[in-house]
Amino acid sequence: MKHAYILTLSCPDRPGIVHAVSGFLLERGGNIEEAAQYNDTATGLFFMRVQFGCDQLTHEDLQAQLQAFAAPFQMDWKLHATQQPMRTVIMVSKDGHCLNDLLFRWKTGLLPVDIAAIISNHRDFYQLAASYNVPFHHIPVTAATKAQAEARQYEIIESEKAELVVLARYMQILSDELCRKLSGRAINIHHSFLPSFKGAKPYYQAHDRGVKLIGATAHYVTADLDEGPIIEQDVARVDHSKTVEDLTAIGRDTEGLVLSRAVKWHTEHRVLLNGHKTVIFK
Repeated sequence: MKHAYILTLSCPDRPGIVHAVSGFLLERGGNIEEAAQYNDTATGLFFMRVQFGCDQLTHEDLQAQLQAFAAPFQMDWKLHATQQPMRTVIMVSKDGHCLNDLLFRWKTGLLPVDIAAIISNHRDFYQLAASYNVPFHHIPVTAATKAQAEARQYEIIESEKAELVVLARYMQILSDELCRKLSGRAINIHHSFLPSFKGAKPYYQAHDRGVKLIGATAHYVTADLDEGPIIEQDVARVDHSKTVEDLTAIGRDTEGLVLSRAVKWHTEHRVLLNGHKTVIFK
């Protein structure tokens, strides 16, 4: 089939939802290629992701008929056409390991994204952006200019029709207003030491305390700093022999892997919000 779609939904759990969804698609000539579901017994909610092909109806017709179908189930649903990669804007400061990783994965076909622009409060990576033929926007941020800078950033995001914004080690705290505007479509990455070390030079603090695990967390951006719904996490074991430079290198590798997984799952519509948590159909 030429036209491929992904349907994601959540609703109060009840018998027959899978049967009803599959029957709805069958009656419209849909061919299910992949399906996954989850019943959260703690909340009584049902989650489902269905990837299917359907050539008998247009996207608009499917949308309209799904609207009527979903109403009796109280479904929160989205229908995604999969032909086009997801338009994406990356924001970065002075650490470029995640940016470099995302650009490489994009160009080698490992991520279903279309990187439309890079925004940075520093000039460090304009040559890297140019090597991938991606527009680079240098927007300095100070306490006095933060509001104007964010207005310009959002203007670029909207003009590029970006469905996803990736904070690839962008070391500025977004305002509550910008967080609300980007709700559900902005992903951040940060280290996640056990125990946690906040502030400047976290790897130096971790080395001083002799940590045995370091890691990274990718999550959706919310107004609550670093407390948005978690998409992916990973850790790496370390020991007393590791220098600060070793910890930093291991941490950067982990951050790159965790962020790329989170971006991939989001762009493949595998992440469904479940309150302040996520359901991920890998």
